[in-house]
Amino acid sequence: MKKILVVGSSNIDIVVGTKNLPAPGETVHGLSVDKKPGGKGANQAVAAGKLGGDVTFLSAIGCEDDSAILLDMFRLSGLHADQILRTDTQTGTAYILVDGKGRNSIVAVPGANDDCTVGYLESRKEAFEEADIILLSLEIPQESVEYAIRLGAQLGKCIILNPAPAPDSFDETLYPCLEYITPNETELGKMSGMGVSSDEEIVKAAKTLLRKGVRNVLVTLGGRGAMLVNASCHKLFTPPDIAVVDTTAAGDTFNGAVCVYLAEGRSIEDAIVFANNASTISVSRKGAQTSIPFRKEVDEFMAEGGAL
Repeated sequence: MKKILVVGSSNIDIVVGTKNLPAPGETVHGLSVDKKPGGKGANQAVAAGKLGGDVTFLSAIGCEDDSAILLDMFRLSGLHADQILRTDTQTGTAYILVDGKGRNSIVAVPGANDDCTVGYLESRKEAFEEADIILLSLEIPQESVEYAIRLGAQLGKCIILNPAPAPDSFDETLYPCLEYITPNETELGKMSGMGVSSDEEIVKAAKTLLRKGVRNVLVTLGGRGAMLVNASCHKLFTPPDIAVVDTTAAGDTFNGAVCVYLAEGRSIEDAIVFANNASTISVSRKGAQTSIPFRKEVDEFMAEGGAL
């Protein structure tokens, strides 16, 4: 089993259930409210841990009582959280509205995530040296992500970038450092500057990133699954059909799952199938990290043909 390093954000999610998402200026009636662990980086690290990976997580969280919600989940997931930075800044917070169809709108306040600086990552260089696969997302300072990419490339690591939220700009000299980039349609459109309203347009947009040096573009398409585009193929992988309860962390589950299967020496095609199944289970449940399945659940789900 290869070692996985996840570098990214940690949040406390304030999840509000409502029948319909509000339009600008509109007030709607809330049905429920809950406080749960979240953050893209933490979601991905927890997913990789729950799914059987050997995972180290680098992130920054506060010291207030709510941070225990995150630490408890890290322990439950079996990931290595001993190198996480504890700061006096409040832990990042995400306010998530989820409607009756499982769709969500999110407002994220960075908080301690802004303390995930280049200096902090420099102090954890050993974690980069020990890793085989490095998974990154963009809810921490962008200069920290770019530093991590450069360091990982210098060390010869397999680097996977989930470009979420999509950056306004990105250092194009870093594209050749990426073995995989995993945007959704919106992120792909922003990074490529092209339309993505059809599969043909998605492939064309993905190929612009290949020409910039990325070796594999893996586009997540929500309920339609994921499309792999590289120099030798473009292929759509469709997930099992299931009733959607909450799509929060589905993409993060997908990214963590891909890392686990690659760490086990599986092919990227097998990794995508596994990740589609893990994400399918996650959208059948409420919450972010609480919705992510354990490995046994995914293996049983796949053995039963994708039926809950």
